[in-house]
Amino acid sequence: MPGEPPYTRGIHSDMYKSKLWTMRQYAGFSSAKETNLRFKMLLEQGQTGLSVAFDLPTQLGLDSDHPRSLGEVGKVGVPIDTIEDMRQMFDSIDLSEVSTSMTINAPATALLAMYVAVAEEQGVPRDSLRGTVQNDILKEYIARGLYVYPPAQSMRLTTDLMGWCIDNAPLWNSISISGYHMREAGCTAVEEVAFTLSNALQYTRSAINSGLTVDDFAPRMSFFFSSHNDLLEEVAKFRAARTLWHELMQIEFQPDNPRSSQLRFHTQTAGVTLTAQQPLNNAVRVAYQALSAVLGGTQSLHTNSFDEAIGLPTEESARIALRTQQIISEETGVANSVDPLAGSYLIEEMTSRIVSEAKTLIEQIDSHGGGLECIKSGLQQRMIHDSAWKNLQEIESGEIGVVGVNSYLEDSGQSINTQKFDSVDVQSRIVALTEHRNNRNQESVTNALERLENACSGGENVMEPMIESVKVGATIGEVNGVLRSVFGTWTSPSGV
Repeated sequence: MPGEPPYTRGIHSDMYKSKLWTMRQYAGFSSAKETNLRFKMLLEQGQTGLSVAFDLPTQLGLDSDHPRSLGEVGKVGVPIDTIEDMRQMFDSIDLSEVSTSMTINAPATALLAMYVAVAEEQGVPRDSLRGTVQNDILKEYIARGLYVYPPAQSMRLTTDLMGWCIDNAPLWNSISISGYHMREAGCTAVEEVAFTLSNALQYTRSAINSGLTVDDFAPRMSFFFSSHNDLLEEVAKFRAARTLWHELMQIEFQPDNPRSSQLRFHTQTAGVTLTAQQPLNNAVRVAYQALSAVLGGTQSLHTNSFDEAIGLPTEESARIALRTQQIISEETGVANSVDPLAGSYLIEEMTSRIVSEAKTLIEQIDSHGGGLECIKSGLQQRMIHDSAWKNLQEIESGEIGVVGVNSYLEDSGQSINTQKFDSVDVQSRIVALTEHRNNRNQESVTNALERLENACSGGENVMEPMIESVKVGATIGEVNGVLRSVFGTWTSPSGV
């Protein structure tokens, strides 16, 4: 039954009948001020949680004026260099009232440190903060590429953050293990479940090896999946992931807390399925993908905007994406039933098949030393390349139809407005960063960064010295520069 192990039909007995999923639209672009305005618009329109998209330099722990940041500042997310940027992004937003998700991995500790510092300025105690930091570096090595440090040191940062949250921010989800990015890179539904849960096992083992107990951190582990085009297979995928995670946790770790083996997940509709051709068709794709996530029992949901294959979402397209969720919740009736597809022979068969095939893949990975060792050898990377190549061939041959791309073509494209990017913002960003450095107490920054370096070298949890560093004005680039100097960097095998 729903709410009972192994949670195939949902982790709550009444699911959406008592509480809807969190509508959490991903947003961030240009500047902290512009992102703040977008957040406020979404909240005013009925969004129930925030989700921050950071630009590429921030995701790599680089300041906006770093040479490698040239041309990328504010392009695919918001640039956050200093605590002042974090203040601007959440200006007039009460952090005691909203939950915030931050898609950040290699510099996750630094961004959470800034968030905590700003919350404390607002008078919000750490133990009341609610939200999620992705903090999933393994999938960066496998599929996304935004990693900085070697695997062992990255895992140390991940478990430092998890351990700090246990004592300081117990309502915060300290990790969100992501299958989404591996699915975007080309893996199948079965591989998405297998690779995600394999990575989750690796994090659980590493956290226990660092001195944590499973029931201290596992209840705050969360997951992040894609919702792709095959509506019924995706529903079965979500059911299979819950079932298999419960089984894996019980067999290896035997937790006492039932929440430790409940798979809670966020879903995002599949960005890779969006097309630049006939872009308004994407609104239909997104609606069906969102419906499958709801039928599959997601805890929170982001619906992509129809124009994302062309550029950053406009205010209009972002509003339509949010309205898609609201229509599903209020007009379709699917939220009125705990498990609308219960008893479907097809769903049951698909669920069993995905559980079996994903379990076989996880066992294969474990037989080669586990998720981390297989990443070093490129095993998961090779599997994803093979699946992506097969899918591409099927689209190019017409075996898989993509409306507007290889079927139902039109001579003229649909004309839509796109989000305009103001390059002047980049220069003002760099000017503000220079002024910040000139106006801070440099001695305090130097001393704080020295304490952070000692923590990195000596094995102390890095979170408190990092919070102290950002409070006195250290930048994201300076904080992660310390980590680079101690930990070094690494290049993941491509799998090709």
